Amino acid sequence: MPSTDDPTDASDADEPAYTTTFDPDGGERASEAVITAVAALTGNRPVDLEPLYEVVDPDALDSLIDHARRTDAGTHELWFAYAGYGIGVRSDGRIQFYDGAAPTA
Repeated sequence: MPSTDDPTDASDADEPAYTTTFDPDGGERASEAVITAVAALTGNRPVDLEPLYEVVDPDALDSLIDHARRTDAGTHELWFAYAGYGIGVRSDGRIQFYDGAAPTA
């Protein structure tokens, strides 16, 4: 679920609007965590959301996270737009949500 008391959550334009985590070591799948968090943020049921596969392949997202964790090659991140948010999913289990689109570097 989105963090409301995390001191790293700031209102600065370059900071995410919401941050949540999932536990890839505990078997949680990144794709499911994204759907659950977006449903909570938008007040919708997961089944009422646009299918995630229309913007990113859920199996590929999960495989990327799994592979990055197995190879211990540092933290990897995948960005995509979904349901009005720019979403960054990190291999360390952190998911960042930006209103509109992800910031540009």
